[in-house]
Amino acid sequence: QVQLVESGGGLVQAGGSLRLSCAASGRTGSISAMGWFRQAPGKEREFVVVITWSGGRTRYADSVKGRSTISTDNAKNTVYLQMNSLKTGDPAGYYCTASSRIGRYDNWPQVKWYDYWGQGTQVTVSS
Repeated sequence: QVQLVESGGGLVQAGGSLRLSCAASGRTGSISAMGWFRQAPGKEREFVVVITWSGGRTRYADSVKGRSTISTDNAKNTVYLQMNSLKTGDPAGYYCTASSRIGRYDNWPQVKWYDYWGQGTQVTVSS
C-alpha cells in the first residue's frame, strides 16, 4: 500500500500562486507516476497533471498548461504542484494520486489508471 498526504492548499486571490505538496509513504517502490486531479462540487474528478517517476515525463491538462509546474523530490518521495495565475475556475479539492501501472501516454488523464489517492486539499480563489 501507498499512503499520500497533501498539503499547501488554502485561500488565494485571483492571479496569485500556491504550491501544493504530496508526500508518499509505504510501498513507494511500486510507484511509476504521481500527479494531481481536482474536483469541484457537483463535478467529476478532472485531470490536472502527472509526472512519471522514472524519466520525469509530464502531461498537463490544457486548463493549467503554462501556469502550473509539477516537480518531484525522489529522495523524499514527494511531488509538488506550483500553480500561478490562479483563476476563479481553479477552486476545487485537489487530490494527489499515484499509479503503479500508468502505462501508455493515452492513459495518463484517466482516473481508472491510478491506484492510490490522498484525502485532498482545498484550493479557494477569491476575486
